[in-house]
Amino acid sequence: MKYKKKNKPKASFMDTLVSRLKKMDIDFEDFLLVLEHNEEKFFDNPELEMELLLSNGFPIDIINNKVVLSTKNTAIKDQVFCIVDIETNGNNVQTGQIIELGAVKYQNGKIIGKYESLVYAKEIPRYIQEVTNITPLMLEDAPVVKVVLEEFKLFLEDSVFVAHNIKFDYSFVSESFEKYDFGKLENRSLCTIDLAKRTIDAKRYGLDYLKELLNIDIDNQHRAYSDALSTTYILQESINCLPKKVITSEDLIDYSKSDNIINKNKN
Repeated sequence: MKYKKKNKPKASFMDTLVSRLKKMDIDFEDFLLVLEHNEEKFFDNPELEMELLLSNGFPIDIINNKVVLSTKNTAIKDQVFCIVDIETNGNNVQTGQIIELGAVKYQNGKIIGKYESLVYAKEIPRYIQEVTNITPLMLEDAPVVKVVLEEFKLFLEDSVFVAHNIKFDYSFVSESFEKYDFGKLENRSLCTIDLAKRTIDAKRYGLDYLKELLNIDIDNQHRAYSDALSTTYILQESINCLPKKVITSEDLIDYSKSDNIINKNKN
């Protein structure tokens, strides 16, 4: 009996572009041609498309007429990481929204900035109120989501976006940006669950367990800024445990996705 070979999902344009830039810098004119032939492009003008990528946090520089992925050359100690956590009143942007956003900017062992805001919402399901202790009354005078997203986009810039469960936070924020016409996230991203699995010997890798293991004494769990701050200390511990070969930000991102898992049967 013959089995059909499963086709691998086609890589997105941005995944392909990042992969190419990680291998080598691209001549500026060639880079514009690449953007011009992108089927997912927003503008017909490739220079405008490049400006859009920059405004959406894609970390590229132009050096000696070549386009360079900055995270490929930036040492981990010099990289600005933006550690993010959100609380929402639904599982996706179609049925819910962000009700709280907290973020910490971290570089070379120091916190260099922070962002924290509740977000106005009419309704919060009872179970979310119980988990977060955020009530509709607390949100009555909070800024609307569009204002918070605009402020956060300016705060984020082209930092590496870090979260403890990157798939949820990154996609929810990106889809929220798109919903309110702020583009989408193109920042490089890093998941501290994945990184911790390769740097910290633990029975479990949930945020609460790692906080206890690492003696991270921060109250208000399941509140955005407190959880972002806790995640910052997990990132710091993970960076301290890296092998010497992991030098640049792209090395770090690659290592977080590598086969070097400490306890392969742990979650």
